Amino acid sequence: MPKSKRDRKVSLTQTPRKGLEAKQALIAELRRCVDTYKYIFVFSVANMRNNKLKDVRNAWKHSRIFFGKNKVMMVALGREPSSEYKENLHKVSKHLRGEVGLLFTNRTKDEVDEWFSKFKEVDFARAGNKATYTVSLETGPLEQFPHSMEPQLRQLGLPTALKKGVVTLLSDYEVCKEGDVLTPEQARVLKLFGYEMAEFKVTIKFLWNSETGDFQKLVGDAAAEEEEEDEEGDDDSNED
Repeated sequence: MPKSKRDRKVSLTQTPRKGLEAKQALIAELRRCVDTYKYIFVFSVANMRNNKLKDVRNAWKHSRIFFGKNKVMMVALGREPSSEYKENLHKVSKHLRGEVGLLFTNRTKDEVDEWFSKFKEVDFARAGNKATYTVSLETGPLEQFPHSMEPQLRQLGLPTALKKGVVTLLSDYEVCKEGDVLTPEQARVLKLFGYEMAEFKVTIKFLWNSETGDFQKLVGDAAAEEEEEDEEGDDDSNED
């Protein structure tokens, strides 16, 4: 009887080696981009959505975008002046905290600013997001839902019942108030009723020029201070 491939033993000592090789490959690729492109822009993402970031990548195929793996990116660029790959890259590393990424490009600052200032897409809010406005539902039939949905709506806290086979809201119901930090249930209700409150937005914060080594802040002081206070994150998103 042939041996099942599922029974094949894999030495655990191989796993860290593969992980190390992947990190080394990413470091090499980042440094190649430093040598290839004129500018590095540090950007932050509000209300991160993978599909939205994919749209950005598709629009910037002439450039390279790296998002996540912050600590690996810091190693590639250098954390200190003594270890930086090129002049002032340690200043870029200093701001690789939280949900941020790097855009390597030959496009000018004005071109980058113009495109990203216009790119905003709304999506459904998730638990933990703040409600941007108050949502209230009025008493009456909810004909957009099949009768099989009624138990789920009731479980989410809505005062519903079936009347002649139609899902019906028995009394007015306030889903959320403006400024509320949304619970999982509230976020689910808002999505079911089609209310989009989250805005996916990329903010360009810093610029590094490979020709001069200059590092420039592109956002206001308050935003920069907020960036400094963010806890260091080590996102595991895959880079393009």
